[in-house]
Amino acid sequence: MLKTHTPDVVIIGAGVVGAACAYYAARAGLSVAVVDRGPVAGGTTGAGEGNLLVSDKEAGPELDLALLSAGLWRELAALLPQEIEYEPKGGLVVAPDQASLEALRSFAEGQRKAGVEAAEAGADDLHTLEPHLAPGLAGGFHYPQDAQVHPAQAAARLLAASGAELHLGEEVTDVLLDQAGSVRGIRTPQREINSPSVVNAAGTWGGHIASLAGVDLPVLPRRGFVLVTEPLPRVVRHKVYAADYIADVASGSAALQSSAVVEGTPTGPVLIGATRERVGFDRTLSTEALRRLASQAATLFPFLADTRILRTYHGFRPYLPDHLPAIGPDPRSPGLYHACGHEGAGIGLAPVTGTLIAAALTATEPALSLTPFRPDRFTTQGSGTGWGVVRD
Repeated sequence: MLKTHTPDVVIIGAGVVGAACAYYAARAGLSVAVVDRGPVAGGTTGAGEGNLLVSDKEAGPELDLALLSAGLWRELAALLPQEIEYEPKGGLVVAPDQASLEALRSFAEGQRKAGVEAAEAGADDLHTLEPHLAPGLAGGFHYPQDAQVHPAQAAARLLAASGAELHLGEEVTDVLLDQAGSVRGIRTPQREINSPSVVNAAGTWGGHIASLAGVDLPVLPRRGFVLVTEPLPRVVRHKVYAADYIADVASGSAALQSSAVVEGTPTGPVLIGATRERVGFDRTLSTEALRRLASQAATLFPFLADTRILRTYHGFRPYLPDHLPAIGPDPRSPGLYHACGHEGAGIGLAPVTGTLIAAALTATEPALSLTPFRPDRFTTQGSGTGWGVVRD
């Protein structure tokens, strides 16, 4: 077994969150090693659509993260190569009827108070924004701060810019602890890396990594499917979805949920998501999930009914019971930091997560309070089959 030099921090996970942690830690002057059992963006990041959304988040801690991260993505877009395909396309949330539109108004009002730009669009305005939308919609809201990025390219370019030492294809088998229970590094079958700080950015495997350090973090996988159409002219201008998608994001149900999110890409194909279901790491293709997505997408954009689907893909979002990520130091294991559990928002929230982790690693003032995201906020309930959240 090889022993490497001792970096200031070891980051477990080479997805976009781990890459952002590496980038901002390096900018803070720390030496960084990144370890992943697969390739760069080989997990959730590689199966993502690249959503950078504020539109689907109600006022609260996650929206605070998203607004900060939106500004950081704009900065990164000017610094990183164009291959990340940053596109500030904006989002359009549509309501099929007046009741849904009224609910959107209330939702948007709370968002505006938190700093979100949200402009109501009447039925006629919708077709100015998206000429190919189905007729008969009641209205909606336009969110100019929504954007998109190529997730795998973003992860790769952030890692390259960080200058981090990379160890890919190496599974972490142990988080090394000293006699007092503090972290002192990690071990893989190939090497041992000594470090006073370890960041758990392992996505859906974040709970497993936490257990290697002797702590509980109830991260669960939540499966989702995406359809990819044949290349088309730019017929979908924004990220477009129906209002019920917001409820799906906030739901804790394990059952299959589906609400179409439709968007064009710079290279031509239209991406259609998103489903959610908790089925463990079952990779079985769900024809029901795909059928629902296709039907809902064609309801929003009728021309899609005659468009060929070239392929589908799916992945697993890292889900935590209260829908907030775990970000920051774990007081149960000094030297262990968590940056996981972002569910479907990890790509959008990666930069702000990286800055918060860098601040924690260097004992500097964070951009916002880490209290809502503290990793030790969960407690078992009853027989231990459920999880509760401890709030201050």
